[in-house]
Amino acid sequence: MRPKRAVEIARRPEGRDADRRAPMTSLDIFGVNYTDGTLCVEGVSLAQIARAHGTPTYVYSRAALSRAYQRLDLALKASRQEKPYTICYAVKANSNLGVLNVLARLGAGFDIVSGGELRRVLAAGGDPRKVVFSGLGKTSEEMTLALKSGIKCFNVESEPELERLNTIALSLKLRAPVSLRVNPDVDAKTHPYISTGLKNNKFGIAFDRARAVYRRAATMNGIEVVGLDCHIGSQLVDAAPLVEAMQKLVALADQLAEDGIRIHHICPGGGVGITYSAEPTIDLGAYAQSLQSALGTREVELLLEPGRLIVGNAGLLLSKVEYVKLGQHKNFLIVDAAMNDLIRPALYQAYHEIVAVSESGPGESCEYDVVGPVCESADVLGYGRTLRANEGDLVAIMSAGAYGFVMSSNYNTRPRAAEVMVDGDKALVVRERETFDALLAGEHLLV
Repeated sequence: MRPKRAVEIARRPEGRDADRRAPMTSLDIFGVNYTDGTLCVEGVSLAQIARAHGTPTYVYSRAALSRAYQRLDLALKASRQEKPYTICYAVKANSNLGVLNVLARLGAGFDIVSGGELRRVLAAGGDPRKVVFSGLGKTSEEMTLALKSGIKCFNVESEPELERLNTIALSLKLRAPVSLRVNPDVDAKTHPYISTGLKNNKFGIAFDRARAVYRRAATMNGIEVVGLDCHIGSQLVDAAPLVEAMQKLVALADQLAEDGIRIHHICPGGGVGITYSAEPTIDLGAYAQSLQSALGTREVELLLEPGRLIVGNAGLLLSKVEYVKLGQHKNFLIVDAAMNDLIRPALYQAYHEIVAVSESGPGESCEYDVVGPVCESADVLGYGRTLRANEGDLVAIMSAGAYGFVMSSNYNTRPRAAEVMVDGDKALVVRERETFDALLAGEHLLV
């Protein structure tokens, strides 16, 4: 008899029921494969990576990362027909320097939400002229750094932010390129924690207030109005809300033109979802064409700010089974990865496929809750997963390239995982495993 869930889900899961069993498709999306009975990423086995670098370890595929970017790039190129566009990868999804460098080499721009992310982009070889700075709490120091770096645009999210940016730009004898992030009040129909485009969300300027704020911005000597931006949410598997938001932006741009305010670029944000198990995904070609149809013949650049779409299915979390705990009512697979390494299942009730690295082994398949060692009942990486696993075996937690390592922590004084990038038959360390000494480096005993 199938054991009952340990906890009930109180909020809408992120794109699917977190306990739903569905045919696995994330393996195919990522491009991993079983070779000689062992799961491999490109030409490198995960068992080999575990031996060389330990566990838990995040593993990324350069080929999968490049392929995801190029799919979107080709869709936009086909729909825009020589008209300008820029893909600004959302750095918050995965800010590893190796990931950013791969995307910079492909020609990507970057969407940042902090001064630290700007420094990462520059360190990875990104072009500041392709950087847009989002986020509703920009500090004076961050604004100064971005202005001196010569970024493409600030996505301004409030009137006080606009006033501050104007003051700082004037003090530097510069003009700040600005796009207002407007809140179109469009329901993305996704998890409430990642819905950002409703009028009760903290992000952006109210749609009915935006025209007046643009008029004010146009009078400021330290501000140059260049764009119009929004972002309604994440992990969207239906293009309709995204297209609705785009249509609202275009209508507002036309109103601004009547006011003598020229918009050079329009950005409907990011938010296109990925396949975690069997949920549908948006047809990128049709989506790109819908955006172009909304723009019509207007001479503007199209900006997109995807994150998860690019990197989500280009990474996995490799973990080792520490214990197999068989109970009267429920069985547990206790692994060495935990909610501090991957918080999405605990925070969003998100589903990730969990697969055995070895196709064969002793024993029979059994249903387990896959859990970590963190001292919290929420430390569950997957409920009711059917696996054949024994102590010391390896498992791969799929679709962990986005919002995985970047949201990890040192809870329970656990050093953060290593990160490895596979490139063909090479496995390159792009972040060394954190050490205990590094954790204590900034702390001091009382004198």
